[in-house]
Amino acid sequence: MAAERFCPQGERSSSTGKRLRGFTSSVRDFLRSKEPHPCLDFRTMNAVSKEKTTHLQVEEDEEDEAAHEDQSLPLRDYLHTSVHDKENSPMMRAVLYGQVCKVYRFQTDDHRWLLVREQMSETPLSLTLPKQLLSVLIHEHTGRCVCFHGNMSSSSAQHQSVITFIFRVQEVKELGDLSPHWDGVRHDVISHCNLLTGCYQEMLDELDKLSASSCFKSSRRKSDKHLQFVPTNLHSQRMEVTGPDSPGVWYEVITFGAPADHHQSFKHGGLKRLLNKHRKQGDGCVYFSREESSRAKRLLAGLAQLQPQVFGLAEELLSISLELDATRLQDALISLTQKTELFAHTLKDELIRNGLLAIHKQDMSSGSHAHSNGLLCDLSANQDVQSSPMLEGVCQWDSEYNEEEWDRAWASVAVSLNYLISIGDRLQGREPCPQEEWSPEASQSPAAPSWQEQLVPPVVTLRDCVREAAAKARASMSFVILQEAMAATVVQGTEQIIKRRHAVFSQALSAAACGFLLKLYGGLEDPLFLQQLHSVGILVQFESLLSTYGEEVGMLEDMEVGVADLSGVTFVVTEARTDRPEDLQPGLRGAWGSLVVEVPLPSETFEALPRELKEGRLIRVHPVLFSIGINQHQSLAERLGDRSPQQRLNQQSGERLRGYCHALTDHLPHLAGLQSLPDLLSSLDHSLGTRKRKNVKVLWSAAGVCRAVNGIRLTSCKSAKDRTSMSVTLEQCMLLLDRHALSREHFSRALDAMRRSRLSWGQVLGCYAQSGFRVCALDLGGPPSGLQQSVALKAPRRHLYPVAFLLVTSHLLVLWLIFSLIILLEWYQQT
Repeated sequence: MAAERFCPQGERSSSTGKRLRGFTSSVRDFLRSKEPHPCLDFRTMNAVSKEKTTHLQVEEDEEDEAAHEDQSLPLRDYLHTSVHDKENSPMMRAVLYGQVCKVYRFQTDDHRWLLVREQMSETPLSLTLPKQLLSVLIHEHTGRCVCFHGNMSSSSAQHQSVITFIFRVQEVKELGDLSPHWDGVRHDVISHCNLLTGCYQEMLDELDKLSASSCFKSSRRKSDKHLQFVPTNLHSQRMEVTGPDSPGVWYEVITFGAPADHHQSFKHGGLKRLLNKHRKQGDGCVYFSREESSRAKRLLAGLAQLQPQVFGLAEELLSISLELDATRLQDALISLTQKTELFAHTLKDELIRNGLLAIHKQDMSSGSHAHSNGLLCDLSANQDVQSSPMLEGVCQWDSEYNEEEWDRAWASVAVSLNYLISIGDRLQGREPCPQEEWSPEASQSPAAPSWQEQLVPPVVTLRDCVREAAAKARASMSFVILQEAMAATVVQGTEQIIKRRHAVFSQALSAAACGFLLKLYGGLEDPLFLQQLHSVGILVQFESLLSTYGEEVGMLEDMEVGVADLSGVTFVVTEARTDRPEDLQPGLRGAWGSLVVEVPLPSETFEALPRELKEGRLIRVHPVLFSIGINQHQSLAERLGDRSPQQRLNQQSGERLRGYCHALTDHLPHLAGLQSLPDLLSSLDHSLGTRKRKNVKVLWSAAGVCRAVNGIRLTSCKSAKDRTSMSVTLEQCMLLLDRHALSREHFSRALDAMRRSRLSWGQVLGCYAQSGFRVCALDLGGPPSGLQQSVALKAPRRHLYPVAFLLVTSHLLVLWLIFSLIILLEWYQQT
C-alpha cells in the first residue's frame, strides 16, 4: 500500500540552496565509483532534497569503467544541474511536489552508458481542481459563474472574475405562474438543484479544511464520502534519459486509481449501465440545448420590453387623434409602425415555432406523474393547460395541431398594422374615401365620425393581435427554458447518478490537467507542437488495466463515462500576474459540458507563444480509453464472464484515435513522428482484430501511437499500485530498449531495478506470485533478483489468488450441473 506521504515532516531540510545536505559530491562520486551501485535515490519536497544510496545487483566490468569515464563527465554535469535548475522552476513547483527520485546507469549495446533518472511526484491539482469544479457546479445552479484562479483556500481571497448571467434555479423561478403540471416540473428542477448544491457545499467545506500538504488521497481512503471528487493515488511518473551524445529526453506517464465512485459502490453497476437504464425510462420529451435556452431568455426579455411600448404608442396615437393635428398624427403613426415592426421581427424566430410544435408533440397520454412537491398530475386529462396565465396563448393540446397556426398569429400583427396605417393615411388625406371624396372640412362636420372613433377599431385589433402573438411566444419560450433545465438536471439522472458522474469526471479531469501541464511545459520550445495544440488539439490516452469481472466492471463503466465527458473540456493559455507558484496553478471556468481550464504562464514565456495561443485560442481535448484486464480476475472473466465491454470500448477508441491522427496529418504533415504513424496504426488495428486473451499488445500499440502524436499518457488500475507499477516499469524499459539502445542482456536487470524501486516506495505490494504462477500479464517471470526471500515472501496474501484451483473448480462445477440435470430427468421420468 502506497504511503500517504513520501517524505515525513521530520525529513524535510531547511536549506533551500542547491547543495544537497550532507551529500555535497554524491552524484559525482556515484558516477566515478567503481563499486556496483547503479542506483541513487533522491527524495525531495518543494525543492528541498534528501538522498540515500542503494546497492543493487547490476554487474559491470571494472576494466570498462576507466575506458568510459570520460563519457560520463557530461552526464554528471547535466544531472547535477537538471536536478535543481529545471525541476525547481516556478512552473514545475506549481504542478509537482513531494518528488521521489532514483538515478540509474545502464549499459547500451555499444558498451556505452545511459543515465536514467526516474521521478515519481505528487501534484496539488489533486485537491485544487476538484474544489474549483465543486464551486463551479454550485454557482452554475444557484448563483453567478465564478472563474477561479490560483490556489483555492478558505482563508484566501480566491481571485475571481465574475461573468454575469442568470442560472437555472433563478431562470425557472422567473417563469411566472404555470399550470399545476408544469409548476410541478419546475419544483422538480429546483429540488434537484438544491439537493446537489447542498451536498456539494458540504463536500467543499470538508475539502477546505485540508491543507495543501495533505491533498494526496491514498487507496485506503478511496471510499471516503468527502473525497469523492479527489483522484486516488495520483502521481506523475517521469523518466529522463541522457545518453553520451544526446541531451536529456523526458517520458511522462500519469498514474492514478481508475476514476470511479467507490463511495456509492458498484452493486447496481457503473455509470454506463445506470445511465442506459435511466434513459430507457425517459418520457420521450423534446429537450433543448443551453444555447437555445439563452435565445429564449433574450426573446422573453425583448417581448417584455416591446409589448408595453407598442401598447403605449397605440394609446398615444388615440390621444393625438383628438387634436386633429395631421403632422403629429403622422409622427405618432410612424413611431407605432416602427415599434410594431421591431416587435414582429423579434417574433420571427424559428425557435418559437419549434417550441410550440414541441409543446403539442409532448406525450400527454403517459398516465399520471408524481412530482417532488407531492402533486400527482394526470397527464392524460389535459384539463388545466389553458388555465395557466403563462400558457394562455397556447392552443388546444391535440394531435391535430396545425403547424401554420403560429404563422397566422404572427401575420395577423402585420395585417392589423397595415389596416391601421391605411386608416391613418385616409384621415390625413393621402388615401381617398371609398364612397365619396374626403376633405378636412367634411371630417370635421358633426355628422362625420371623429378621428379617434375611426382609429379605435384598428388600434384595438392591433393590440389584440400583439397580445395573442406575445402570449404564444412567451409560452413557447417558457417551455424551452423549462425543458432545457429539465434536460440539464432531472433528465440526466437521479441525484445519486449526477453526483457519481461529477465525481468520476473530477478525478479524470485532475489527472488529465496534470498531464497537459507537463506536456505543455516540455514543449514550449517546439513550434510544431504549439501549432498542433491550437489547430488540432491534444490527445489524452487513458490506459485501463481493470478486469471485466466483479466490481471492476462497474469501475470500468464509471471510467468510460468520465473519460468521454472530457471531450467537453478545453484548455486555454493565459498570462500569469506573477511568477510565484500559487499564481501559476490552473484555474477553471465555464459550466458543465463546456468547462475551460486556464493555464497561466510567466510573462516572458507567454510572450514567446504563437499569436493564436496568446489570443486565447481554445485547445480541444480528444480523450480515448483502451482497456485490457491483466490480473487473475480477467482470467476468470475470459472463461466464465463477459469481455465484450472491453472489446467494444477498444474498438470505439481505436476509431477515435484514427480520426485524430488523420486530422493531425492533414493539418501538420511535416510533424516529427508522423512518418511511422501508418505502421503504428496498422499494428493497432491488427492487435484489435486479434482474439487473444489478455492481449496487452493493444495497450503497447496505442501507447506507441500516443507518443508519436505528442499525446498525454495516463495509466490506471483499481488503486494505481500493483498492476499500474508493473505496466509503467515495463513501458519504461521498453522505451530504453527501443529508443536508447539498452543492452538486451541488461533489460531484465533494469526491469528488476525499477520494480525494486516501486517496492521501496511502497507502490508495489503483491505483483509477484509465490506459487510460481504469473498473476499479472505484465509479470515477465517472477520477483526481482535477490528479492525472493527478503521481499516477495512478505507480500500480503490477499493479493495472491490460486488461479489453477479456480479454473479446475469451474470445470467441476460444470460437471456437477450436468450430473444434476441427468438425475432430475430420471426422477421426472419415474414420477
